[in-house]
Amino acid sequence: MHELAVAEAPRGKILDTAIANAREALLSHQNADGHWVFELEADATIPAEYVMLQRFFGKRDEAREAAIRRYLRRLQEQEAPTAQGGWPLFHDGALDISCSVKAYFALRLIGDAPDAAHMVRARDAILAKGGAARSNVFTRGTLALFGMVPWRAVPVIPPEIMLLPSWFPFHIGKISYWARTVVVPLTVVNARRPKPLEPIGFDLRELFVQPPEEVREWPGGAHQQEPWATLFRALDWALQRAQRLFPRTHRARAEAACEGFVTERLNGEDGLGAIYPAMANAIWMYHCLGVPDTDPRVVTAWAAIEKLVCERTDGEVYVQPCLSPIWDTALASHALLEVGGEEAASSVKRGLDWLVEREITDVVGDWAWQRPDLAPGGWAFQYANAHYPDVDDTAVVALAMDRYRREHGPIGEQMDASVTRARNWVVGMQSKGGGWGAFDADNNYHYLNNIPFADHGALLDPPTVDVTGRCLAMLAQLEENGTKPAREAVDYVLAEQEADGAWYGRWGVNYVYGTWSALTALNAAGVSHQHPSMRRAVAWLEGRQNADGGWGEDGDTYPGKGGTRPDELSRPGVSTSSQTAWALLALMAAGEVDSAAVARGARWLLEHQNAEGEWDEDDYTGTGFPRVFYLRYHGYRRIFPLWALARLRNLQNGNSRTVSVGL
Repeated sequence: MHELAVAEAPRGKILDTAIANAREALLSHQNADGHWVFELEADATIPAEYVMLQRFFGKRDEAREAAIRRYLRRLQEQEAPTAQGGWPLFHDGALDISCSVKAYFALRLIGDAPDAAHMVRARDAILAKGGAARSNVFTRGTLALFGMVPWRAVPVIPPEIMLLPSWFPFHIGKISYWARTVVVPLTVVNARRPKPLEPIGFDLRELFVQPPEEVREWPGGAHQQEPWATLFRALDWALQRAQRLFPRTHRARAEAACEGFVTERLNGEDGLGAIYPAMANAIWMYHCLGVPDTDPRVVTAWAAIEKLVCERTDGEVYVQPCLSPIWDTALASHALLEVGGEEAASSVKRGLDWLVEREITDVVGDWAWQRPDLAPGGWAFQYANAHYPDVDDTAVVALAMDRYRREHGPIGEQMDASVTRARNWVVGMQSKGGGWGAFDADNNYHYLNNIPFADHGALLDPPTVDVTGRCLAMLAQLEENGTKPAREAVDYVLAEQEADGAWYGRWGVNYVYGTWSALTALNAAGVSHQHPSMRRAVAWLEGRQNADGGWGEDGDTYPGKGGTRPDELSRPGVSTSSQTAWALLALMAAGEVDSAAVARGARWLLEHQNAEGEWDEDDYTGTGFPRVFYLRYHGYRRIFPLWALARLRNLQNGNSRTVSVGL
């Protein structure tokens, strides 16, 4: 820890030392082939689901289950004090019913007795919140698979949706990539309603306020609005009663279409959609269709699941929701380019060489349903996910490659061509109105978030400011500020600013993330630091700075029912290294390099750097689905503070290369 006087602005040797230590720490995590990949941790849900999946198929690894038990019980005891015995969605968050039910169920499967003290605390907490009947659709679906609730607790989405024409209001192409890959195999599972291969020997009636078979009104999503919600509930009522009436020939065709969809996108050992829920549903689907365990598709699907298992040196095991090597490598490259120097540049070049080999150029993915004439040329988030490149990743990779060639010379024809293709694909994915979504274009069918199956409110992938910010930054760095896509993107970002000066952050927590994304992009696009939007954003950031000099925010700041902001927005959270770094980068992009807020924030980072040159961060600052699913990116605490401190040093030294780049 560095000792600094309160009034001392970090610069010179003390700043150089902190940057050098953080640089060495980040370089130490680079893999031999050039890429970075850090742990990506969610809540208790994914490891709990892994235990359920294994047990459904009669699989049991007692040593691994014991390690998962240690992980789940530590989360309950140490990470969830405000959950009062249950499990939260993020560090020190409130109890989440669905997460808690799954964690409790997993511990029962592993062998924890229901009268054990920690299980009693969990059960009491769940019952106090209305019991397991208040769980979300996906949790109730899992409980139905094990016979814990009747199947009428699960809304119907029949496999026949795969036969609907593209113009139909619920064509599969109208929902997001993640929903698509999860729902398609799940339609077969929910229609076939399989049973565990071996009885588990208990039920979960103790988690229900009233017996599950007596529950008549299962919850919908708090976000759902009339008259759509009533209309879709009536449709579900009819489908529940018509389940057995679908013509067999149509059902066979529909299930074959589902199987074909999944098999085409199975994605080798990186898995369907490269996300855990879709991978698990693929295994269940193949089982329902009678595909033997020895079939290469099933073997591969199980192998993909196992690649997500994270065995820690402390004897714990958890399961990651997906892997993030493209994102981690691109961000680490940006931080090291900001640091500068031959050693950092050499490491970045190795990372970029690794990235260029993973560009998706030969697969026309699902995005083409909206952009059929657009040539592919982007990157996924994961090691491989060819049908689902990510606009955000693609823009950030292109920015890193372009910055490297500007500062260190030619990168070769192959990489130059990659930047050109990425630019063309990103521009082609721009939605109407000037914004970008993450995986699809014009994915704005908001009525679909009212179907009973969408109680999470995360069925769609509409444009967001944070993704748009990266795309605008890419265009600016490629010297395309005067083009129509860039102008429309600027207008979109300005129009999305909240009344108090912040921007919503879809993929990071939350307004600090969104405001960083917007300000860096607007600065790169040439918007004046004196622009009213810039000044309002600066005032908002300064007003949300904690007394200790850092910034913090948790998942409770996301809008609640009806899109209204919760009261928690006015209460900054505990300072974190990644959010403090975002705030510093945002303020510097708005011309506040010499401000007291920047000086205090930089001091906070220096004072909290640990002996390894990194930062400790318990909080979840990444977002999967707002109010549903959050992420702890273990790389963020290693990357963003280094990036912010290096930029501060560069700007203090009048380094013009820093102000000429998009991010």
